[in-house]
Amino acid sequence: MSQLPLIRIDIISDVMCPWCIIGYKKLEQAMSNMTEKVQFNIYWQPFELNPEMPPEGQNLNHHLQEKYGFSKEQNIKNCQYITEIGNTLDFEFCYHKDSRIVNTFLAHQLLYWAKIQNKQTELKLTLFDGYFTRQQDPSDIDVLLEAAEQIGLNREDAKKILQSQCFAQNVRDEQNFWLQNEVRAVPAFIFNKQYLLSGAQEPETLQDVIETIIKEL
Repeated sequence: MSQLPLIRIDIISDVMCPWCIIGYKKLEQAMSNMTEKVQFNIYWQPFELNPEMPPEGQNLNHHLQEKYGFSKEQNIKNCQYITEIGNTLDFEFCYHKDSRIVNTFLAHQLLYWAKIQNKQTELKLTLFDGYFTRQQDPSDIDVLLEAAEQIGLNREDAKKILQSQCFAQNVRDEQNFWLQNEVRAVPAFIFNKQYLLSGAQEPETLQDVIETIIKEL
């Protein structure tokens, strides 16, 4: 039996972005319908929604009000809407009045290292779950170490990575690459370094792109 063709998918995203996990869950649905036709390699690429966010972070409601002009009522409706979509995708969003936006630069460094260890998707999904479902702070080193350990990465090695920030420049370089290539919002999905889809697309749309690529392979 011949080996199935391989499609590379780069996903530019931030742990703070609810639409990034929503988009990925929809991508999962599309990929699950294609398992007999193609294999996938997923690479998570760094993007910071709020690179200037201070270490203490900011209350989510205050942040959305300042950044987008949302009223309290709009914030509530927005969180309810996202939660309802999550429910349809078997992902739980647990917003509350003390939910916070934080800086994710350390998380992206750990994700860079996890890619080298072939554990990047596992770590990314663990961080999404930790932040949105369990209301954990992914800027906290202990939270990041627990996430790494949870998926089988060595805690002490992860600690050295975070304390030394040895991959900080690598992450900056990758962020700058995508910004220079006009990626200004997330999620963004790039298939085989050719086809770009922005936003949390429906599974059918994603599947159509995959089908197109298969015909070109």
